[in-house]
Amino acid sequence: MISSFPPGLIMMIGALLIPFLPHIIRQIYMMVLILLSAYALTLGFGIHSKINVMDIEFIIFQSDTLTLPFAIIFHIAAILNVIYGAHEKHWNQHVAIMSYSGAAIAAVHAGDLFTLFIWWEATAFTSVFLILASKTKRSYKSAFRYILIQVGSGMFLLAGAILLMSETGSAEFKNFDINSLYGQLIFIAFGIKAAFPLLNGWLQDSYPEASEIGTVALSTFTTKLAIFCFAKSFAGTEILIIIGAIMTFYPIFFAVIENDLRRVLTYSLNNQLGFMIVAIGIGTELAINGAVAHAFAHILYKGLLFMGMGAVLYRVGTCKASELGGLFKFMPITAICTIIGAISISAFPLFSGFVAKSLIMSALGKEGLVFVYFMLLFASAGVLHHSGIKIPFFAFFAHESGIKTKEAPLNMIIAMITASTLCILIGVFPSYFYEILPYQIQYQPYDFSHVVGQLQLLTFAAFAFICLWHFKIYPPELNSTVLNSDWIYRKMIPGVLLPLLNLINNINKKIEQLIGFMFMYIRKFFANIMIKNKVFDREVGQDTLIVIQLFIILLIFIFVWKIYL
Repeated sequence: MISSFPPGLIMMIGALLIPFLPHIIRQIYMMVLILLSAYALTLGFGIHSKINVMDIEFIIFQSDTLTLPFAIIFHIAAILNVIYGAHEKHWNQHVAIMSYSGAAIAAVHAGDLFTLFIWWEATAFTSVFLILASKTKRSYKSAFRYILIQVGSGMFLLAGAILLMSETGSAEFKNFDINSLYGQLIFIAFGIKAAFPLLNGWLQDSYPEASEIGTVALSTFTTKLAIFCFAKSFAGTEILIIIGAIMTFYPIFFAVIENDLRRVLTYSLNNQLGFMIVAIGIGTELAINGAVAHAFAHILYKGLLFMGMGAVLYRVGTCKASELGGLFKFMPITAICTIIGAISISAFPLFSGFVAKSLIMSALGKEGLVFVYFMLLFASAGVLHHSGIKIPFFAFFAHESGIKTKEAPLNMIIAMITASTLCILIGVFPSYFYEILPYQIQYQPYDFSHVVGQLQLLTFAAFAFICLWHFKIYPPELNSTVLNSDWIYRKMIPGVLLPLLNLINNINKKIEQLIGFMFMYIRKFFANIMIKNKVFDREVGQDTLIVIQLFIILLIFIFVWKIYL
């Protein structure tokens, strides 16, 4: 029965048939798969399917108020990805996107950690092909690092699930105690996928190396799945407020100096995840609604921005700000849609980002977290700089690059216009949007203080950018490499720690050789003495001689071992 079939699984199974279908039929077929999967959203809340294996209960399909909004936006994103990638003739990326989307959708419906682990790793193994699809040396290396980190995250999750099962007899996917060992392991697993500070290098390393359609898909599912898991398991965990605040703050500086515009968007993605993590750390109904609303809106407007830059990459072959500019006259629809995405992420009133971010800022204010509030306020101004202005300005205006090209393909335009329309509709009719959020609360984003305060912030930030640009203080767009936290384990560890470990290993070998030489010399010395002398005027037997030698060697070994170790 389809009613007991986990949503998303039908997409993964159906993806196996994609390589055998003609191109046009393939597009229709993928849409049908997504619609069949979406049927499960009509079944209501509760446990719909579970199995027992070796007396362990696996809840493979459950739904609740938190699951619903993520399932809705994941299905919408899957449809947009199919439309956006329809120009791609080869089947490999279509299979990867359909499988990846299905795995993420199945994951949010998992009711236990072992089922979650299966889909958790499935998202890693299916999405890596989107990075490999670029077929460059950089993408191959990036894909290798990406899969190692993603699988490592799954190992932490599995270890936590096993410990939880051994301690409680159940691996139910629910709220966990951060002070327990299993809770800490699960927390790390989610933190890796959410790109926590110092664990975020894989995000900027891999997403910009994917194909133009692959990056759009990657920006949708992996990190938002982590946000869902944190909201379900660690709501109200105060350490998340600190972590999230740092996440909103530090990527701004990287984004401002970065030249590759798709990489700028990955730093911006990191920044936006911080807002969601802060809200989950607060843990109130208003805050959780804010985190979910922000994740929902973010998938649309960040996907829209990646679509715009993907269209530029497809037509021009580069996304480097230093090589772009003046494309508005050749790609006006792409430019307008990108500007709508930029306005949305900047939280302008009447756009989706405003009605989502207002919930989080209001939750901060109600809890009296003044310092964190101002950190996020500064981060909001930074968002306008690096995503609201920098992305459309340097890609479509700024200076004349001399590039002459065509508008994006029709399928890309349809996907971008659809996403743009959704960003506007959510901003104009927030009450309908709020109805799908986990908690039913009365909230009005369009009051005088919210609107005026946000417009003042945006006006000031825009004026600051104009001044910095006019007086040539704004960091110039240079073809350079920005070092990120992944430099620590990619360069510093091999460059510093490995030579040090080799030195210690060589010293250890020399000491072992010296001890071995001492043993051999002492054995020969005592053997010569015992052979030439008699004990109590009797010849020492060969067996007795060997025992005495072994005893002396044992004493020396114990003595050296005590000193050396």
